[in-house]
Amino acid sequence: MADPIVRIEHVTKSYRRGTISVPVLMDLSLDIGDGEFLALMGPSGSGKSTLLNLIAGIDYVDSGTITVGGTDISLLSEVELASWRSLNVGFIFQFYNLIPVLTAFENVELPLLLTSLPRRERQAHVELALKVVNLAARMDHYPSQLSGGEQQRVAIARAIVTDPTILVADEPTGDLDRASAEEVLGFMERLNSESGKTIIMVTHDPQAAKRANVIRHLDKGYLDNAPP
Repeated sequence: MADPIVRIEHVTKSYRRGTISVPVLMDLSLDIGDGEFLALMGPSGSGKSTLLNLIAGIDYVDSGTITVGGTDISLLSEVELASWRSLNVGFIFQFYNLIPVLTAFENVELPLLLTSLPRRERQAHVELALKVVNLAARMDHYPSQLSGGEQQRVAIARAIVTDPTILVADEPTGDLDRASAEEVLGFMERLNSESGKTIIMVTHDPQAAKRANVIRHLDKGYLDNAPP
């Protein structure tokens, strides 16, 4: 495996449900190589999305460390973490999370508005990202004018427009028909194989998982066959 771009060491995470602490991840350790396409599988409630959120800096660990690109994100404050996310993480969600009143171009441009790039450079980055997902001709269309597969491709363009360290995808094909899902997975596969993007994907779909070059399973907070 290539040098780890993500290193997870002895991570635990619980959530409170009233007065009860519900454990989600237990002493989990995992290395993800630079340029790896990892699929995380497991039943509902196994901790897949929780782990993805921790890697992406959306949530904090209870104990243990997560290092991404040499930065121990478990030590960052909320303000520092927000800044770190904007530069290092591209998000792809199941339901696209596009803003209906913005065009495809404007949706993709959103992450760049948090940077100091001038307008002309932002435009060049957006156009390139939309070209990568074969939507340059649809950049002036609104989400309601696009198919589900096209909307997810806009979401992929938005995720890659800042050239992030990692891409995290939470059930990216869960709301798509099989043909659209295959198309979206093909773009993700090419981003990994041709551009060397590190992708961490949560999925219930065995066909989607086959596109990854590494598959790991979570069950009741434990990775693969680690004993409870």
